[in-house]
Amino acid sequence: MNDFTLDELNTLVAVFEKAGVSDDGSAEALMFSRIKTAQAERAELESMDFDDCLGGACKL
Repeated sequence: MNDFTLDELNTLVAVFEKAGVSDDGSAEALMFSRIKTAQAERAELESMDFDDCLGGACKL
C-alpha cells in the first residue's frame, strides 16, 4: 500500500487551502475533507508512543 507521509499530507492540505477549496459538497471539497482526515490520523499515529500499547491498552 502506498500511503502518504505526514509531510506529503501537510503539503496537500496547504495546496488545497491556497486553492481556496470551500466546503460546498463538490468533488474537490470531498477530497479535501478526506485528505484532512488522513492527515489527522497520520499525525496521531506518528505521535503515538508504542510503549502505550503494553498490557493491551493500545487504541490501535
